[in-house]
Amino acid sequence: MYCRLKHLTESITRSSSLLAAGTAFLGQAAESSPSPWRLGRAVDLPSWLAVGGEHRIRYETLDGQFRAGRTGGDQALALRTSLAVELRSAPVQLVTEMLDARQYLSDSGSPLDTTMVNALEVLQAHVRWQAGDLIPGGTNTVRIGRETLDLGNRRLLARNAFRNTINSFTGADWLWEATGGGSVRAFWFLPVQRLPADFDSLLDNEIVADTQGFGQQFWGLYGSLPTLGPGIRSEVYWLQLHEDADADSRRRRLHTPGLRVFRNPKAAAVDFELEAAYQFGDLRARAGLAEPILDQQAHLLHAGVGYTFDAPWHPHLGIRYTEATGDKHPADGSNERFDTLFGARRWEFGPTGLYGLIARSNLRSPDWQIAVRPKPNLELSFTHRFVWLESARDAWTAAGVRDASGNSGNYVGQQLETRLRYDVLPGNVRLDTGFVYFANGDFAHHAPNATRQGDTAFTYVELTLTF
Repeated sequence: MYCRLKHLTESITRSSSLLAAGTAFLGQAAESSPSPWRLGRAVDLPSWLAVGGEHRIRYETLDGQFRAGRTGGDQALALRTSLAVELRSAPVQLVTEMLDARQYLSDSGSPLDTTMVNALEVLQAHVRWQAGDLIPGGTNTVRIGRETLDLGNRRLLARNAFRNTINSFTGADWLWEATGGGSVRAFWFLPVQRLPADFDSLLDNEIVADTQGFGQQFWGLYGSLPTLGPGIRSEVYWLQLHEDADADSRRRRLHTPGLRVFRNPKAAAVDFELEAAYQFGDLRARAGLAEPILDQQAHLLHAGVGYTFDAPWHPHLGIRYTEATGDKHPADGSNERFDTLFGARRWEFGPTGLYGLIARSNLRSPDWQIAVRPKPNLELSFTHRFVWLESARDAWTAAGVRDASGNSGNYVGQQLETRLRYDVLPGNVRLDTGFVYFANGDFAHHAPNATRQGDTAFTYVELTLTF
């Protein structure tokens, strides 16, 4: 284990040195760059037309596979390109965004799925209507068509940032923003199903049009309340997912009400966040018409507190705890495993892609983090996280490992992560690199279908160009 860790650390050092040398000139230019370069300004587009996009390339390597039924390590080269075009004629805008998400270097043993590949797809195509005072007391915005969306802190609905593919939805979305502060959002969506879904097609980056249908519907209300105190804000929501009963569906009929109260980080001040969600309804444990329907009773709880020191490098220290319930018994006719719906997890639990070792389901996990900014365009962070199963009889969901007897305990292990983000040319070129080491606990060693290949190490180097 020590030799493997030493070898990977040396690889990171070599990669970082090469990248630093290759971007030295751009780093010097960043000091004098007045504003980010944008394609639309460079070609002098008319005011009614806006064009912009992003290209990202990321190399990932995984040593010590943790997923059930897999062995060895893995590597991938993930490429993601997006191009957005907006036609403006007040009060209506037409928005279109294309996405091309591909992978290379994967092979027959790779954990490849639609979170990594979605070649040449329409990510957004909607009409946005600035509806003025359609409902008095504030401004109204209506979107109809295909779109992406972030809600709150993105635990239940997100436009994915680190993940190579991005959730999108077709439907209608209304946002009312009150003149005195606060907002209400209502939406009804058909979640877009990314295609192709079979392994061979994903491995070949095949182009197949995504689809959506009335067999899966997602709707909800999300409200942001006026400020409660000095910098203190709150949000309330009710989300519902409804799936038809068919052979390929788990027939999820889930209601998820929740509350979030928070204060964002600020120099020489305490920040905090508390989010609680309750989930009820019914579903099948697995897809298939013959599977029994189970009652759903689950919850999510997140609590965190931090402090930003008014000192050089602006150090921020944070302590957080996340709990998402797991199933208490595999054959009792009910299910307590929390469903994170369409949420993102990289910002909270570490990288996804080939890694993605921690999910917001059957989880008890405290962590502490220290982050510093030596320069406005440079951020360094270190995070130390412990991982337990909330229910010893349910699965470590990200790995597909389970001991239904509960005899393997519930301590999965601990994760150490370092991350560096450097805006080489702020607004145009960003370097993001990180290293994660996961030390296995008793459950990861002893569960019946655990890989037992030792600890897991993951490294990535990513460069993003925004235009």
